Amino acid sequence: MHRVAIVLAALLLAGAAQAQGTDYRLDTTVTFYGDDTEFFNPFRTGQTTLGTYAVLFGEARTSDRLAIRAGVFGNQPFGSSRGFDQVRPVLALVIGGARSRLILGTLETVRRADGAGPDRTGPHGLLPPVQIETLAFERPWEAGMQWLVQTPRLAQDTWIHWQRLNTRTEREIFDAGFTSRVRLNHAAALRTDLFLVHEGGQLSAAGVVSDSVAGTIGVDVGGPAGPFDRVGLEAFVLGSRFVPTRAHQSDARSGFGTFIRASVEESGWRAHAIVWRGDDFIAREGDRQYQSLQLDGTEYRALRDYAEAGLTRLFPLAQRSWLEASFRWHRIESHYEYSFRILATAKLQID
Repeated sequence: MHRVAIVLAALLLAGAAQAQGTDYRLDTTVTFYGDDTEFFNPFRTGQTTLGTYAVLFGEARTSDRLAIRAGVFGNQPFGSSRGFDQVRPVLALVIGGARSRLILGTLETVRRADGAGPDRTGPHGLLPPVQIETLAFERPWEAGMQWLVQTPRLAQDTWIHWQRLNTRTEREIFDAGFTSRVRLNHAAALRTDLFLVHEGGQLSAAGVVSDSVAGTIGVDVGGPAGPFDRVGLEAFVLGSRFVPTRAHQSDARSGFGTFIRASVEESGWRAHAIVWRGDDFIAREGDRQYQSLQLDGTEYRALRDYAEAGLTRLFPLAQRSWLEASFRWHRIESHYEYSFRILATAKLQID
């Protein structure tokens, strides 16, 4: 399967190179990730993850409204018994331009433009209670449909990602989401997010039919202040609806949460603090530090408290290439723990 994906991508790139009257671009991204969590609490266990993933694709733009992408993706967790744990083709039609584009095929998930910080690293920039940020390197390859909008006033990401096909032996799993940031003025922006994870399908009776929906609305206020490049304060209200199985609606649970994040940035440094309080909040792909369920699936209690403080240093290496090192201190109820992370990304683009 891996060899077929590589050969297919190579053939498509070779075919595009022979076309006339077309603009070409070669894009390569290589990312190293090292993440260590020293957690010993009822919600999330500690884990050390080291590895590298790479994305290589060529883009042939046949008009100002249509481009074809073809290439290959590979993810290599260190210590694996295989050369690559995941090899996938990069195949996509891109309809539109830089301001608004529809992507059919391989999605754009490689590091959003939200800035430095481990708490802002998720594939689509969702808040950690809604989608854990480690998916940025555990699941950086996604495929489906995506609509991206980027203007001075509006930043939007809408997508549907198929995680597993619906077959006669297992049910399908997909996630779909919407993130929007509307700039109100030079110092304030309104943010709304909606995220769904669904497991179901009619071809198989194996497993359960389940749903997880979480939404966010809030404001982000900040800008230069005194000696600092930026001082920011974000405040959000979140809601969730978790249905572990539709066959037992009595187990369905609705929850709420408040998420407050303050940050200070200066000369490549960023310090941040997060305060969270949740009331029966559950999101299937959310960071379990914020959830009201323990690892064994039992309810801890309806109200949950969580806080973290972190320090990040961003080192620019070259144009569109950087290294980020961060350390975080976590308070999970009565547990006090820490984690650290190193991310390095090198990008090469040839037009």
